[in-house]
Amino acid sequence: MSQKKKPLLKPLESLSMTDRVENKLREFFEENAFKPGDALPNELEIAERLQVSRSVVREALSRLRMLGMIEARPRRGMVMSRPDVLGGIERVLNPYILGKDTLKDIFELRLILEMGLAELLFARKTSKAITELEAIVQKQVQLKTLSKEDEIEFHGKLYEMSGNETLKRFQILLFPVFDHVYEYSKKEVEIKIQDPVTHKDLVNVLKKGTPEKFRAAMHKHLSPYYQSI
Repeated sequence: MSQKKKPLLKPLESLSMTDRVENKLREFFEENAFKPGDALPNELEIAERLQVSRSVVREALSRLRMLGMIEARPRRGMVMSRPDVLGGIERVLNPYILGKDTLKDIFELRLILEMGLAELLFARKTSKAITELEAIVQKQVQLKTLSKEDEIEFHGKLYEMSGNETLKRFQILLFPVFDHVYEYSKKEVEIKIQDPVTHKDLVNVLKKGTPEKFRAAMHKHLSPYYQSI
């Protein structure tokens, strides 16, 4: 006598009610092409349309507000806002709570960014910026070895010269990670580069060279870090 098979187990609903309301609101914003400044339905309207409690709606809206997607304005209620793309990263980019592998991944992202700065630098460089960069280099040439602070000062100036505000801000966010990985890289890699490219060399290429030559020079300048990959 064959035993009757039991029905297959169905997966549990992993999303909470708040998760589902948040997702529904995101879809609603996208489908209706909401733009910064557009007014949103109030809590009661949303709760009635979705047939959920106002407390659930309030929590979902609070999440979106923390992400910078919406904001409360006097006499207007909730409106769409322009999110701060780096705001969330700022909250978690702490080298002491991130794993070593994550730190190295983020540091490698910095290497990629610096290799891509050439076009922006050559398009937006000014005589004043070059003079300021030369002053940094002049101060550094008197030192036998460069500290991480010296590296940060020089490369931070390059990001500033790029004229890209998001890049400049992201570079500032990377300072703690740079500090952490710099020490790690010094221990892991024995730096033996033939004819190394110095900060002074990079400035000379920036003054008289081309974006292609600058990328090649930057690659060689960063080669000690590439050795750790």
